[in-house]
Amino acid sequence: MEPEIPFNKPARLGTELERLRIALEGQTSGGGPFGKRCEEKLRELLGCPALLVTSATHALEMCALLLEVGPGDEVILPSFTFVSCANAFLLRGAKILFADCDLSGNIDPAEVARLLTPRTRAVMPMHYAGYCCDLKALRDAAGKVPIVEDAAQAICASFEGQPLGTFGSCAAISFHETKNISCGEGGALVLRDAALVERAEILRDKGTNRRRFLEGLVDKYTWVDLGSSYALSDLNAAWLSLQLEESARIQARRLQLLERYFAELSEPFEHAGASIVRGRPGCSGNGHLFAAVFRAPEERTRFIAHMRAQGIATPFHYVALHTSTMGRKIHRGRPLPLSERLSLCLVRLPLYFNLTDAEQERVISVARQFLRAC
Repeated sequence: MEPEIPFNKPARLGTELERLRIALEGQTSGGGPFGKRCEEKLRELLGCPALLVTSATHALEMCALLLEVGPGDEVILPSFTFVSCANAFLLRGAKILFADCDLSGNIDPAEVARLLTPRTRAVMPMHYAGYCCDLKALRDAAGKVPIVEDAAQAICASFEGQPLGTFGSCAAISFHETKNISCGEGGALVLRDAALVERAEILRDKGTNRRRFLEGLVDKYTWVDLGSSYALSDLNAAWLSLQLEESARIQARRLQLLERYFAELSEPFEHAGASIVRGRPGCSGNGHLFAAVFRAPEERTRFIAHMRAQGIATPFHYVALHTSTMGRKIHRGRPLPLSERLSLCLVRLPLYFNLTDAEQERVISVARQFLRAC
């Protein structure tokens, strides 16, 4: 049975159908007018180019191609992350080195410094919950090694005033329906390194120079490089364009909900021995999620069951990759205690744009019932 209050609902603004109707009257494949509108808005938000693609997963795969990662190369990434981060580089034949994180779920720069070798080809932080690690410390640890940001959860978040997704050579943003800004399925490849833009456009267009042809720069287009079909349909872009245009409104509501959780649940969770996931100093979050980390897996299991019995979904999150079936095949066997703790003890509360004040009040009330008994 579906919970009365689910963990997530994609933001609904009320004018999506009109935007889709307009799109249906014109070009619906990738590269259409709504896609261009989205890319212009993303450049405005980020201050650098961003290409619409079909998912953040595909954006990460394009990052691996652009950096020419291949067999013999090593890539450092957190274990507490989504599988796409590892797959993007494993598909190119690289070796994955899993790093531990801090209690905010973000990679520990000291781990990166320890794992770095002459074979390291990329370092990938994942900005968990729209927060980040100390990116200055990460840059120092990585040195000249390119940084690839998994900013899937981090649109409209920043560190010391700079948007997340613009610190590395390239980055991936997700517009999956679970994200703050969404279009069902979609993503963006962010390119701070301007030298990568032209090749990224070729990779997105199946390895052809089609964009140069459409701009009148060549008299025909042909196959010039590796590539795949990464372009986002203009139908998805039409939906996404509306969300990007209303991003300030969406973000304001999510931050309002998050601040209420902080205000009303931080002390009860901490009194029960749990910790709250928060951003580090200098990090301006985007209200992506509210999460707490219990002392033991059994407490989390009982909390989830308690909330479910009242019709409220409160899921856990990632299984640490180094403990997964695939991860055990490639990990060196070193324990990563904080990643393992988050995997076993972290829980998330419902947080989405259309969550009502009354629904949030119920979530808070039911959570307090459990925490008072701890």
